[in-house]
Parts: sequence; C-alpha cells; structure tokens
Amino acid sequence: MKKLFCISILILTVSCVKQSPVQKPDEQFMSESEMEVSKNRTKDLNDLERAQIEDWIKAQDEKYYPMGMNYWVNIENLEKNYRKNNGERVSYQYYIYDFDRVKLYETPVKNIDVEFGHFQEMDAVEDAIRYLKKGEEAELLVPSVLAYGTYGDNKKITNDMPLIIKVKVL
Repeated sequence: MKKLFCISILILTVSCVKQSPVQKPDEQFMSESEMEVSKNRTKDLNDLERAQIEDWIKAQDEKYYPMGMNYWVNIENLEKNYRKNNGERVSYQYYIYDFDRVKLYETPVKNIDVEFGHFQEMDAVEDAIRYLKKGEEAELLVPSVLAYGTYGDNKKITNDMPLIIKVKVL
C-alpha cells in the first residue's frame, strides 16, 4: 500500500509539472510583423553605419573604395582583378580592429589551404580574398551586418560592431 501511494504521488507530481514545449531550430519562426521590424532595423542600422564609415573615411589620409558587397577596401579597382572560383584553395590570415584602430585580438585568424565555397568566414573577408594575389594585403572596412552582426562574437566584438580587417593572402 505504501509503495502504491508513493507511486501515485510521483505520477501526480510528474503530470502536474508544466512542460515547456520543445521547439526544434528549424521549426522556429517569426511573425510577418516581427520579420518586418527586423528587416527595417537591419536596413536602418546598415544605413547609419555606412554614413558613419563614409565620414570616418573622409578623415583618413588613405583612400578606400566601395566594393559591390557593401564594404570598403584600400585597393583601387580590386574587383577588376582575377576572381578565384569555388573549389580553388587559398591560405590567408587577418587581424581585427575597431574603428579607433585598436587591435581586438593579438593573434591573427589564420586559415591554411581552405577551399572557396567552404569558408567559415565573414562574407567580406571571403569576397576580398577572392581578388587578392598571394602575398597581397588589404584593409577592409566592414559594416556589422557583414561582420559579427547582432550577436558579436561573445568575446571582444560587441553586437552591431563595424570592423576594420587587415587581411593577407599567404
């Protein structure tokens, strides 16, 4: 009887506990209005950052040139260079700075013999590397949407932080 009573209490307790529904990542969605708010926030933030970067460029001695992907580079006509295709391999490294030119990490991000089309990089970095020759370096001015976006890297790069990236093809 005691055993039956304990089991009954256990079943009653378990059945009364409210379980939060488990939702798989691919089942998550935003309402149309939430998507519209997010889209407008991203557009407004991108417009603001572009204006701030353009103002920053005006105060620099070095020239920067816009790339079709919405970032700037310090090499004129870079997009006219040969563009590497998916499947080609490349080695490169880069340092990350904020717009006060403070190096955020002392050690560069370095990737050896990686294949285009399988990068795990920021889109702007991959795009620039496609046009750089071996041994060539470039400085990229990257809006947050093409960098670490809304979340940052949970270390030194905060949310919505535009970056300066100095990349070199090895």
